[in-house]
Amino acid sequence: TRGESGGQTGHTYDISNKHRLGYSEVQLVQTMIDGVNKLYEEDLELQKKMFAFPVIQSTHSLVAKHVTKEVWDKLCKHTTKTAGFTLAKAIACAVEFDNQHCGIYAGDWDSYKDFAEVFDPIIQEYHGISADAKHTSDMDFSKITGNVNPDAPVHSTRIRVGRSIDGFGLSPGITKEQRVGVEKLFSSASQKFEGELAGTYYPLTGMEESVRQQLVDDHFLFMSGDRNLTVAGMERDWPEGRGIFHNKDKTFLVWVNEEDQLRIISMQKGGDVLGVFKRLASGIQAVGDSVKAESGKGFMLDEKYGYVHSCPTNLGTGMRASVHIDLPGWTKEGVDKLKARCEELALQPRGTRGESGGQTGHTYDISNKHRLGYSEVQLVQTMIDGVNKLYEEDLELQAAQKAE
Repeated sequence: TRGESGGQTGHTYDISNKHRLGYSEVQLVQTMIDGVNKLYEEDLELQKKMFAFPVIQSTHSLVAKHVTKEVWDKLCKHTTKTAGFTLAKAIACAVEFDNQHCGIYAGDWDSYKDFAEVFDPIIQEYHGISADAKHTSDMDFSKITGNVNPDAPVHSTRIRVGRSIDGFGLSPGITKEQRVGVEKLFSSASQKFEGELAGTYYPLTGMEESVRQQLVDDHFLFMSGDRNLTVAGMERDWPEGRGIFHNKDKTFLVWVNEEDQLRIISMQKGGDVLGVFKRLASGIQAVGDSVKAESGKGFMLDEKYGYVHSCPTNLGTGMRASVHIDLPGWTKEGVDKLKARCEELALQPRGTRGESGGQTGHTYDISNKHRLGYSEVQLVQTMIDGVNKLYEEDLELQAAQKAE
């Protein structure tokens, strides 16, 4: 509707006769009338298909349980204000794949509100919270008691959170302009970081090969090609608007516009969990203050669901506090037994290759299981106490195994 070369916006079109010469006026008007009627008829058919209840491949997912035909028919035509997101886009992974547990993403803060009939029961079931639960954040590291036993064979410690800046879409729905806006805002804000947090922002667009290789060698670089992220809409316009910040010591990182707008990470060798948490707390504060000073915008913080993330499994703290630790006693005892013990301690064990990378040797990635319904201080404390307990039990298991 902007004319011949003005491009297309929305779903309104200017439809006209194609020919001028060789046909009479009556013929051209008749062709136009018949053609427009045919297009309208076909459009109704396409809309029916578009809004037809989808086949959800992940039959055991929370999406399959909570997106009923009745709910779908009620919400399927709605689009959100911030990012123009739809329920179809939100559940794309559960429709496309057969291995999803949750299977839903939010494209903006509005998604959680506009599609609450779907999101609320999924969030409550996944996190085990009541319908009237409220989330409390607490980053006061002085409340932590103790630390991981210095004798424990911990290779490294890493704590990450996600944060989203208000007024922009979340990764699955964010527009190209919004994504670039988030990057510009962070890139500018990061120049104000001081002391041990000071460092450099490296945009993925136009990155020099030597810089790219160094980030790969440091295991800092996030890559494209993840099927889940692609289907969820998070890899559109790759690599524009994305990048990585790290401080001089490479102990404080921020990923920009990956699964979340900002993923803030504190990490170092060894098991000083308290030290890593302290740096994370000051880093989050620095990012928040700088962004606020730059734009007047704060982080999306929901009274009920805490810090807003694209994946509902990360709501609340969005925090994953983890150590890589050797547990040879538990390995010999059996990985299933270790998983069961971690469940009792509110921990989650993984192989050191990440969520789906499997397990090699006897080194495990041990992290807090919960995100929502507990404060950051509680989760870090749980992780410290749990890791110390696993280490103590591992020594006992090793002793018993030697005696056999």
